[in-house]
Amino acid sequence: SLVNTAAAYRREYRLNQFPVRLLQLASFSFDVFVGDIARTLYNGGTMVICPKDDRIDPTRLYGWIRDRQITIFESTPALIVPFMEYVTEQGLDMSSMELLITSSDSCSVTDYRLLQERYGSQFRIINAYGVTEAAIDSSFYDEPLSKLPEAGNVPIGKAWLNARFYIVDAHLNPVPVGVLGELCIGGVGVARGYLNRPELNEEKFVDSPFVPGERLYRTGDLARWMEDGNVDFIGRIDNQAKIRGYRIEIGEVETQLLKVDKVREAVVVIREDGNGQKALCAYYTAEEELQASGLRSAMSQELPGYMIPSYFVQLERLPLTPNGKIDRKALPAPEGGASGSEYTAPRTPLEAKLVRIWQEVLGVATAGVKDNFFDLGGHSLRATTLVSKIHKELNVDLPLRDVFRYSTVEEMAQAIAQMEEGAFSAIPVAEEREHYPLSSAQKRLFIQHQLEGADQLYNMPEIMRLEGPVDLDRFQEAFRKLIARHETLRTSFAMVHGEPVQQVHDEVEFAVEHSKAAQEEAADIVRRFVRPFDLKTAPLLRVGLVELEQDAHILMFDMHHIISDGVSMTILVEEFTRLYAGEELPPLRIQYKDYAVWQQSEVYKERTSRQEVYWLQKLAGDLPKVDLPTDYERPATRSFDGAHIEFEVDAALAKRLNELVAKYDSTLYMVLLSAYTVLLSKYSGQEDIIVGTPVAGRTHADLEPILGMFVNTLAIRNYPAGDKTFLAYLEEVKESALGAFEHQDYPFEELVERLNVKRDPSRNPLFDTAFDLQNVDDRDADFEELKLVPYDLDEEEEVKFDLILSMYEENGVLKGGFHYCAKLFKAAMIQTMVQDLLLVLAQVCEDPQIQLSGVQLNKQAASHKNKSSIDSIEFAF
Repeated sequence: SLVNTAAAYRREYRLNQFPVRLLQLASFSFDVFVGDIARTLYNGGTMVICPKDDRIDPTRLYGWIRDRQITIFESTPALIVPFMEYVTEQGLDMSSMELLITSSDSCSVTDYRLLQERYGSQFRIINAYGVTEAAIDSSFYDEPLSKLPEAGNVPIGKAWLNARFYIVDAHLNPVPVGVLGELCIGGVGVARGYLNRPELNEEKFVDSPFVPGERLYRTGDLARWMEDGNVDFIGRIDNQAKIRGYRIEIGEVETQLLKVDKVREAVVVIREDGNGQKALCAYYTAEEELQASGLRSAMSQELPGYMIPSYFVQLERLPLTPNGKIDRKALPAPEGGASGSEYTAPRTPLEAKLVRIWQEVLGVATAGVKDNFFDLGGHSLRATTLVSKIHKELNVDLPLRDVFRYSTVEEMAQAIAQMEEGAFSAIPVAEEREHYPLSSAQKRLFIQHQLEGADQLYNMPEIMRLEGPVDLDRFQEAFRKLIARHETLRTSFAMVHGEPVQQVHDEVEFAVEHSKAAQEEAADIVRRFVRPFDLKTAPLLRVGLVELEQDAHILMFDMHHIISDGVSMTILVEEFTRLYAGEELPPLRIQYKDYAVWQQSEVYKERTSRQEVYWLQKLAGDLPKVDLPTDYERPATRSFDGAHIEFEVDAALAKRLNELVAKYDSTLYMVLLSAYTVLLSKYSGQEDIIVGTPVAGRTHADLEPILGMFVNTLAIRNYPAGDKTFLAYLEEVKESALGAFEHQDYPFEELVERLNVKRDPSRNPLFDTAFDLQNVDDRDADFEELKLVPYDLDEEEEVKFDLILSMYEENGVLKGGFHYCAKLFKAAMIQTMVQDLLLVLAQVCEDPQIQLSGVQLNKQAASHKNKSSIDSIEFAF
């Protein structure tokens, strides 16, 4: 392999025209040393070995280069960068140098650009990557400065020297451009394996699914393809961290920190605080002193809150190992709190209580009193949780809008100090009875379940691939303990004296549906697994496990929405993993039936009666129906046949969206809702728009650990008139959204009844289009040695509304999807709508003061006007 590699080495490095004299630092590992000797001597060159002590002294290191007329110098960026800085300061002669190679560690774009600007005209400079198992250097980056990314780390380029690169998922399937995966190397340069290490060979050297007879080396490095064919190196897969249930790629965090202006080097590590809680700690060097708040704010434009480091430590220089790489073990422990040098500890008992509540809600290790709630990862759902916790623990009814108005602990404490205490009222435990009432949300679903064609509309299936050894007995026992713990998993529904009721059973029959099947048979089993529930028979939960081979299973999970919601799913998965691991869980004080009974109480009715006034005022007068252009005539009765189209917001636009959010003290939900209603107004020609939006509905702190259906639906009304600027309209949407969230306890079903809406069997009451920003904390399950991987299955889709825009963030990328009624729209129509939404977002980010009448759509939209709305739609081209 080395002979083949050495010949290519001469060709690619263009070494035919000059003698090879490669400077080798003596402290490099033996395997790298052997590889460099072979390539150098094969080309008739000279290997110059620099003593260990001389490499850290720039004067003596330069002496070796000058005296031995070194033509190639390859080392780590941590050694090269300060050495070349010394060369520049002293004005030293480097005329013998032909090639400078940064390798063996990540090189920041800032350092690389400086090297190229100073010395790129004198000698060639490249960034290389390689592993011993594939003959050392396998790729190099050698692009013009104009193609260099603006910030972050330098790409590792394209494969060369008889190597081939593949970036794959856990099953060796290639991943698309921009998606993270494991970097694998193929080609004749790949070694035969490790001596006397059969288990490691089986893990790291595998048969290639791409080229017959080829062997791949699995590097364990995380990377992604760039649009231009180069490879962006992120870091080691084993540098992934799990903090508070979230799986975090350390390399992604480091990359974003390096993108912050004036940051030169960055390292992120995991540390434990005084309470044993894991936290991200960022170390960096910079051209000047940088404040932690500015770094956090800049990173929050690109990363979700849980990926923002809790600690920021600025160093004069990063410590190095003897090999010239960054020594993570030598990084000093951070002093103070999560804001680094700016951390301000709580100074009063009230501030101390608020800091503790913030840490619980946000899941951060530390919060200073001057930290901003939204900079630490807060959003509307967490703000609602914060308000309920403050009410329970401080006996203060803090309005939701005050979380936006007083967004630091310091400001919030001052505001709370001026408020009157209002005693927190706990949800009481209901007396035992044979039947219990349904909650308002359950009533809605019970009625919907009876509609023709809706018997599977409210199933909540999850299908995952489970990799690793499964203990079926422990698996089944964990679910049985969950069923014993949560009454809602032992609840059935029936009609008694003409009223729907729920009945809690002491015991129910449950067994995991276990089967064995070949891979090609599994899809049929999965499709048959998702089927209608009989609400009269508990549990309304089923679990299936398909064994594909000894350590590979498909996990199938399905619940009816009447006993669960999105937050419940998160609770259930977290508790299941703890029970599977043998943990004991503390008992629950109340159950879901207690909440349903509490909803019938005078206390609750008084609470919602005040909210009723708000909704009746907001929805007074003639209520609009958004008449979107459709491809088909509306059916006489509602159709649930659906489809969806997914899309992704490109990184540049997503960054500008987050900047817009931060600049105008808004949230991503508010900005996206504003843009969506502008789009609907353009399509319908209407300036009075009602959009439905789901809310978690857990506004009482006692409901936090309970499984059940708490979701409520809000009908948010806005007026996107053409003469308004987007910024003015955003302020209106912000106000209407805050008002709606503050009054979210009022049941949607009761609102429909009070408004006396005339029923139309072809439509939903109040609205036919909905918007949902999914920000439920979706955390990875930690199954000890087991690994969960998504399982894709094509299946028929059911949709509850004409049109639903759903947005979510995944691995720092803003994504979305339009779910639509297939009996109204064709895919082409929705695809055009996707492009129009992205165009609206781009325009309002470019100019927030743009008048709504001036917001343009793509010309293709005009072809989708139908006869019923062609005269009422005005498209701006």
